[in-house]
Amino acid sequence: MRDVAVIGVGMTKFGELWDKSFRQLGIEAGIKAVTDAGIEGNEIDGMYIGNMSAGRFVGQEHIGPMIAEIIGLNNIPATRVESACASGGLAFRNAYMAVASGMHDMVVAAGAEKMTDVDGNEATATLATAADQEWEAFNGVTFPGLFAMIANRHMHEYGTTREQMAMVAVKNHENASKNPTAQFNRKITVDDVLNSAKVADPLRLLDCSPISDGAAAVILAPLEKAKELGLKNIIKVIGSGQATDSLALHGRTDITKSMATINAAEQAFRQAGIERKDINLAEVHDCFTINEIVGTEDIGFFKKGEGGKAVEEGRTKIDGDIPINTSGGLKGKGHPVGATGVAQIIEIVEQLRGKAGQRQVHGDVRYGLTQNVGGSGATGVVHIMEVL
Repeated sequence: MRDVAVIGVGMTKFGELWDKSFRQLGIEAGIKAVTDAGIEGNEIDGMYIGNMSAGRFVGQEHIGPMIAEIIGLNNIPATRVESACASGGLAFRNAYMAVASGMHDMVVAAGAEKMTDVDGNEATATLATAADQEWEAFNGVTFPGLFAMIANRHMHEYGTTREQMAMVAVKNHENASKNPTAQFNRKITVDDVLNSAKVADPLRLLDCSPISDGAAAVILAPLEKAKELGLKNIIKVIGSGQATDSLALHGRTDITKSMATINAAEQAFRQAGIERKDINLAEVHDCFTINEIVGTEDIGFFKKGEGGKAVEEGRTKIDGDIPINTSGGLKGKGHPVGATGVAQIIEIVEQLRGKAGQRQVHGDVRYGLTQNVGGSGATGVVHIMEVL
């Protein structure tokens, strides 16, 4: 296995991008990544594109060759990767394995989604296809409902409070206010969250990530190639893990845990050869505020049941001992589902390069982690990166 580096990153702004098509979003992110890497497009020899449901959102399937064509690479292998909201993270993992194995030398990992071309009901129905159709969706359960069950159980088992979940949203909006690519740039308060419309008890509107448009792309290459290019602050991928869990909540022994994340994190840390305490910051999949709390516990930053308390104590803020979602997370930055996992990678790359602007984590920032989740936790993808 070869060592692999991220040599270029690029993304669009996330939000309700009415004036941009799916194609235009892909072009913008791809061009930015190639420019950042300082390479020629014809040096790329492979592509993996994370996308959950372009067929339902924009009526376009077979997007691998389409994306390759629009960025002028229509002769290379281009593969669409689908794993619900973990599609982007899994596209990155496939690109990483392609370079590490020697099958390809320079690969694009991209993600894109255009979710606002359909109305809210259709978007909700499309997202629900990532749940168990026979046991959950058919009976009217949506993702807010599924995560409300997780939240209620976590509150019952561990004493997690509504206020602690609200603090996740407040923190992530604060971070998003410093991120020019974020969908939401305004700060909110705990009272704003608690007084927002109820979606599925105990979750309120401001506990939920939004419907978003956007695209993100990164370029991976062998570490030796990154050195040949004379890049500074080279970002090396040192750990990659993927696992699955029961698709439906009723198939899990404990719905306050995602065994997919637990096992993927264990794989990534074992490969990286470092410990949880070595991680300087992480992007955690906060599709709902409870999921950031659960995710930080499943990764191993906090003991089970202590994630909410850690938020309340400020341990996950930018100036805390383990900054979580400095980008604003899915909650503040936005959640164009196919692009989310790649955007998480980009935030870690920018932080490790020391280029994150007002949201830059101070001190010795050497290791960063991403956790991307599909469905209600049935897929977990974890990556660890190091700056050299």
